[in-house]
Amino acid sequence: MAMGLTITALAGLPLFEQGMDLAGAIAAAAGAAGEAIGDHDVVVIAQKVVSKVEGRTIQLAEITPNGDAHSLARETGRPAELAQLILDESSEILRATSAAIIVRHRSGHVLANAGIDSSNVQGGDQDTVLLWPVEADASARAIRAGLADALGTRPAVVIADSLGRAWRIGTVGTAIGCAGLTVLDDRRGEPDLFGRTLQATIVAVADAIAAAAVLAMGEGREGTPVALVRGAGRWVTAEDGQGAVGGLRPIAEDMFR
Repeated sequence: MAMGLTITALAGLPLFEQGMDLAGAIAAAAGAAGEAIGDHDVVVIAQKVVSKVEGRTIQLAEITPNGDAHSLARETGRPAELAQLILDESSEILRATSAAIIVRHRSGHVLANAGIDSSNVQGGDQDTVLLWPVEADASARAIRAGLADALGTRPAVVIADSLGRAWRIGTVGTAIGCAGLTVLDDRRGEPDLFGRTLQATIVAVADAIAAAAVLAMGEGREGTPVALVRGAGRWVTAEDGQGAVGGLRPIAEDMFR
């Protein structure tokens, strides 16, 4: 059966600040736009608004770097205060250059600079930066519960950030937090078009949905940090599930070291 996805960037959302009701704001904006959010829909939310609501904004002037941070700063040409935050948010530094500091975030995700960023952050031109949520999967579960209270339906929730990829230029929206969605669709053992058994096909559903949604939301001054994805109901689950962490490759299977 043919399948189609529709993605709608949600307009009318406020500039989020610490302590605001994110789920309530999404429900209100959807209502004002005439967009009914159903049980089989997916709500994709930019990481930055989740981090802002959760109070993950930090001024570099508040940070006291240690010796390791000063060493990393000298090696990469970054402020020692930023180097300290990167160390604090990481379980391992994988590569440190002037171009980027590639780390394994304490959540398990591998990315540049531990996800610390100042774009689209008020005061970002004055050394104010934003960290990832403390636990993005827990954030997704809480937002899903909030949407259920506000809407009476339980759409899946994906928290997305734009990450780089090995050996590719540019970033792609990636799921860093997830609730109520099949993260990986394991198709191994199924027949292909000609009856050959699929041997290695595991579809990264949450990442694919995040990537498509980020294209609709934009990453500059669009001001639409939430998108509604429809047509993915086959992957929406009643249970919150393991979350985006379920899509991380185990360290024992690291193919680059």
